[in-house]
Amino acid sequence: MTLPALFIAHGSPMMALEDNEYTRFLEQLGRELPAPRGIAVFSAHWDDPDQRLTEDVEHGTMHDFYGFPEEMYKITYPARGSAELAAQIRQRFEAKNLHAKAVTGRGLDHGVWVILRKMYPDANIPVVALSVDSKRSPSEQYSIGAMLSDLRDEGILIIGSGGLVHNLRMLHQSDEPDAWATEFDEWVAEQLSNWDLHNLFAYDKKAPHASDAVPSYGREHFVPLFYAMGAADNGRKAKRLFQSYQYGSLSLNCWSFE
Repeated sequence: MTLPALFIAHGSPMMALEDNEYTRFLEQLGRELPAPRGIAVFSAHWDDPDQRLTEDVEHGTMHDFYGFPEEMYKITYPARGSAELAAQIRQRFEAKNLHAKAVTGRGLDHGVWVILRKMYPDANIPVVALSVDSKRSPSEQYSIGAMLSDLRDEGILIIGSGGLVHNLRMLHQSDEPDAWATEFDEWVAEQLSNWDLHNLFAYDKKAPHASDAVPSYGREHFVPLFYAMGAADNGRKAKRLFQSYQYGSLSLNCWSFE
């Protein structure tokens, strides 16, 4: 059973409580995908110069956000970890001379548990969380994802969790998406459909409104895209499964790579 790799926008933490078109899509996606043997998530909320991954038996739930309703801080996602999957990931990294540090006791950040709680509410699938490094080049990020591509053939679901347009300073209350945000997303969509790595790796210079969509202080939300793409380097087929917006420009999208 070969699973796709996914890029999933995790949006606002409030998505954990919301019932909307996007949350219902994620719920349906979890039902439609073949049941994974395990899940590996590259999270925008774990940005580290060293490649890190969790090696816990049980995961805590991180409430790594501020100023939200009290109900948010009571939510738990008690997924278990997998020492076996963590070891498989480390072996593949080390075979390509990428040193990976195992971490215990960190818990799952909201970039991981918010989407998984919608997709797999029973928390019955083992999860390994992985860091991203926003200061690496896109080609390096892609190469790290590619190191794990064969795990998809073993029933492992690989996810990059972030946001293609994610600039909190430009959010506002609007039912209509900002034109600049949609123009950026559509440029990315065209490159993904053609698997144009040359353009994608230079998105900051080539894409319209790149500095607004991916500000210098928020690259960590865009880069999980490259990790997820790399995990499908052996197939290089991209399909957009969902696209919508909140707050004018917060892009909620899901891409499947096979």
